[in-house]
Amino acid sequence: MSTDTRAGSATVGNGTLVTRVLLGGAGVAGVVYGLYRLVTMPPEHVPTVLLWAVGGVVVHDVVLAPLVVGLGVLAALVAPDWLRGPLVRLLVVLGPLTLVALPVLGRFGARDDNPTLLDRPYWAGYLAIVAVAVAATAVGAWRRRSRHPT
Repeated sequence: MSTDTRAGSATVGNGTLVTRVLLGGAGVAGVVYGLYRLVTMPPEHVPTVLLWAVGGVVVHDVVLAPLVVGLGVLAALVAPDWLRGPLVRLLVVLGPLTLVALPVLGRFGARDDNPTLLDRPYWAGYLAIVAVAVAATAVGAWRRRSRHPT
């Protein structure tokens, strides 16, 4: 196996190959586990699970992806070169994160008769992750600007 790491090279180093195999294996294991859980769950729960799965795909493809692409195009038109990449990366991270966090942030499923449901400070955790993502974006943009000061 070649260890050529030049950009655009068709070959990968051993470390990259191992990482890809491990991540791919983890993905396959996750799919197999999910399918096992789907097959073994009570039949009355299957429509709800399928609704959530299809709904997630639809929301991603109809709302989230076009929004991220549109904001990326806007960033390409308005933002300076050094800021474009970091902004798009921030959108790609925060878009799905927000989509996944909406049920707990909106407290959907909370019940007065069971105060242990949704009993954590979800907004604080979400805002902390947003702050970390924005800080990482700022550092990335600063590094990029210092390397290419145009």
